[in-house]
Amino acid sequence: MTQPPVDTIPDLLQRSLPRELVMAVEEALSVGAQRAHAASKGMDEGHLPHVVGQLRHFHMNEAFHRALAMGEASPTAIRGNGIVSGRAGVFTLARFNIPDGFWVNGRRSHTRRQMSFANKAIEPLVQPELFDQYTAPSDAVAFFVACFSGSLHIHPDAPVSIQIAVPDREMRGWLFKEPLTAFLQRYEQKPAAQDDLAKPKLKKIKKQSNDGSVP
Repeated sequence: MTQPPVDTIPDLLQRSLPRELVMAVEEALSVGAQRAHAASKGMDEGHLPHVVGQLRHFHMNEAFHRALAMGEASPTAIRGNGIVSGRAGVFTLARFNIPDGFWVNGRRSHTRRQMSFANKAIEPLVQPELFDQYTAPSDAVAFFVACFSGSLHIHPDAPVSIQIAVPDREMRGWLFKEPLTAFLQRYEQKPAAQDDLAKPKLKKIKKQSNDGSVP
């Protein structure tokens, strides 16, 4: 009989990522998006979408870098269009932006696809037929994904959601993804105490009469 997994991907994420770090990243990405929108004001409509996209990259990278540094997650240096990443527990952390629903856009980066191959080690957690090959991972990758409306007329200054997402090794699918608002609630959940079904029962002692007989 196959032994059920002792871990889940959310379990691994929670053990590796302090709640304060996740909260800091959520705030940082929102602030970066707001700064990008403010900096784009006055630009010509003809190239405004491109300008906003570039400004989001730079401002959100800077904000993400600061959040990682404050969370002692060892951020890599900011260099041009390069990916900023950090490390918490077994997870390498990075970020990218997409129009809401276009998750395939995450694969456009060769570097992100290379990073994702590390998740071969945790695929058995969602593919039980592979579980006999599972050993606790020493390296995995998760992305913070800011999802924008796709229109500069709908919430251009903020993501419609920020999600934490763990891709498969080819970055063609997602082993786990969840809005940060929901993921943060996991830290508040305490395992329910199990009822003790084996409570000892005291055996009644029958009193004997003076002559030794049982009444």
